[in-house]
Amino acid sequence: MDQLIDAFSKKAKHYLEFINSRKVFPSMEDIDRLEILDVPLQDHPIQPLEVLDELDKAGSPATVATTGNRYFGFVIGGASPAPLAANLLAGVWDQNAGMEVASPISSFIETVCRKWLIDLLKLPSETETGFVTGATMANFTCLAAARHALLEKVGWDVESDGLFGAPPIQVIVGDEVHVSILKALSMLGLGRNRLTQVPVDTQGRMKASLIQEYSEPTLICAQAGNVNTGAFDPIAEICESASLSDAWVHVDGAFGLWANASPRYSHLSEGINKADSWATDAHKWLNVPYDSGIAFVRDKGNLAAAMSTSAAYLVSGTKREPFHYVPELSRRARGIEIWAALRSLGKKGLASLIESNCDHASLFAKKLSTAGYRVLNDVVLNQVLVSFGDPETTKRVIQRIQDDGTCWCGGTEWQGKSAMRISVSSWRTTENDVEESSNTIIRIANEENGKPG
Repeated sequence: MDQLIDAFSKKAKHYLEFINSRKVFPSMEDIDRLEILDVPLQDHPIQPLEVLDELDKAGSPATVATTGNRYFGFVIGGASPAPLAANLLAGVWDQNAGMEVASPISSFIETVCRKWLIDLLKLPSETETGFVTGATMANFTCLAAARHALLEKVGWDVESDGLFGAPPIQVIVGDEVHVSILKALSMLGLGRNRLTQVPVDTQGRMKASLIQEYSEPTLICAQAGNVNTGAFDPIAEICESASLSDAWVHVDGAFGLWANASPRYSHLSEGINKADSWATDAHKWLNVPYDSGIAFVRDKGNLAAAMSTSAAYLVSGTKREPFHYVPELSRRARGIEIWAALRSLGKKGLASLIESNCDHASLFAKKLSTAGYRVLNDVVLNQVLVSFGDPETTKRVIQRIQDDGTCWCGGTEWQGKSAMRISVSSWRTTENDVEESSNTIIRIANEENGKPG
């Protein structure tokens, strides 16, 4: 085991040493070399050192450098030092975080993280939390609590009786609703085709004034941080409207909820504490290793009613039992790296990380706009949408940028326009990275548009 840990440490150091200088996306040769791993399963055991070496040689070159400094594709944060180290230690501990009796450290540390997170994100003090895999499961967990609460008010026990014959729930979303909400709704039996969709403005914000009157049990899904533009729905106005009809307001804040931890950007989420539930990712702006999401529900009872279970062998302790607030019983102790990230950064460090990324997004927008390319969104957070001309030209530019390897940005369709999306989310990104990446983007775009270099 000592030899194995030493070998792992050497390989990990080598990987991280070159993460900022390598191409962001692996070459086709590296990807093709993965076939080395596709062998018939042998009859007899192989030494762990040999297995690790085989995996490293074929696997490491075929990774995407999402944890590096110039990955701007999806909203993916790079694992920062403290939570990465905590993740490795947690792997050694190999804790089952389902129950206090299975892991006192996991249960206790989730309690600490709950307190810290509620304070940082300015959520109601009574809010309960669930530590899940990501925003999709965080949305699912919150919306399950909403389904319970809304149906309980009209005398229906959905956990016991299911949805057969249940009173309908009206679900209201904006036209820019994220796919994770749609997936959560479909898994909960609320459907994707029964939604009431509200028009949005040019930045993707729901037009709250167009929400029609409703009387049946109603769930409104708002958004904090549009995945393309970074824009926030008018959550205060939505919550005010919902309070008149006792509707449940859920906020999908996969990355945007973290803006509440920044004095400079918290105004974007005005009124967000009036909602009933919130979902976010820790593996985005908190920069912890994958996977890590957090569900927040104001009413602990509604969350527990939707998620808890019991059996004779599930021994409850005297403190908070984690499995009462998430879908899983057995799961990894992801609260450990959340604790490490928050402890390492502190309030000011987290605010600085968020504000630095937003500054870098603004710099991207300024440089691309100055070069003559159209930025399609108001850069209010860490997202930049840029067009390089007609759809075909824009797609060619994106492909060439990805092939070049200096940085990696993804394509999207925004309100009928083809665009490239730049998402700045990593603690590693510096102004020099933005300069180098912008220069490469502009050079390629100029070549495709026939402009002088």
